[in-house]
Amino acid sequence: MILSDRDIRRYINEGRLAIEPFRDDTIRENGVDLRIGGAVARLRGAGRPFDPYRDDPSEFISIERGESFVINPNEHVLLHTEEYIKMPDDLMAFVNLRSSYARIGLIIPPTVVDANFEGELTIELIGGNFPVILHRGDRFLHLIFARLTSRPEKPYMGKYQGQRGIQLPIFRR
Repeated sequence: MILSDRDIRRYINEGRLAIEPFRDDTIRENGVDLRIGGAVARLRGAGRPFDPYRDDPSEFISIERGESFVINPNEHVLLHTEEYIKMPDDLMAFVNLRSSYARIGLIIPPTVVDANFEGELTIELIGGNFPVILHRGDRFLHLIFARLTSRPEKPYMGKYQGQRGIQLPIFRR
């Protein structure tokens, strides 16, 4: 079941769902909007293939901090949310790009937030056909919450739990 604005407010008021910082305009009809944080990670070539079991991702990714960022055509970047969220173990969320950004050609891959996840979100964004300037603090993601039919046996406690800022990929064997 998808949560409405009333359900989301109830979860927040009861302390079961946390969004910090929280603003009233965050809650929408059937989800919440999240804002762009203060950093972007640009995926760049290193002149050789990336081996997830041997290479340090930071050799292939550079992080910039600022108030605005130019996303170039077809460029793959990582962004993070300004908000830190704490999910209960009976909700998950679908992550969508706000439609205004999609209408200018920006794309994010299918992404979910697992039940019990806690942290700022790190999201991959792919540039469209022309450069676009993104500004820190702009609402750019929309989370749609769905209640699970039962609590998971193993709620999320993974390697990205508690992340802040952009979290580079972590590979484990």
